[in-house]
Amino acid sequence: MTISDCKLVELPRFLDARGNLSFVEQMNHIPFEIKRTYWIYDVPGGEARGGHAFRQNQEFVVAMSGAFDVVVDDGHTQKTFTLNRSYYGLYVPAGLWRSLENFSTNSLALEFGSTHYNEADYVYDYDTFLKLKHNEEI
Repeated sequence: MTISDCKLVELPRFLDARGNLSFVEQMNHIPFEIKRTYWIYDVPGGEARGGHAFRQNQEFVVAMSGAFDVVVDDGHTQKTFTLNRSYYGLYVPAGLWRSLENFSTNSLALEFGSTHYNEADYVYDYDTFLKLKHNEEI
């Protein structure tokens, strides 16, 4: 997988004076069956989350509140996606290094995953990630 496989997806939104509504559907907006949902919140200023790659898990990330950057790296190129609207989501395929950075105050990151939690799916060391990419093992 490369950076070009990441996709910023505009989600449906219904505007209403009482408050707006958006939604996301698996196999429609998200190109996989959702097996796990989690959220990241209360991130102190200057901290980053992530800093790993997945061997199998695909992700779809939405900024439900506030803003943050998703920095994606395919071993050759890095690209930063700024998420700051709850009606946009970022698809990140497996095999890419990613980190979430520059969280604004009270931001909330909602993440959908294609696999159940599995510690063995994570690659936490960047040099190991590069070696796996070079050998086409990830």
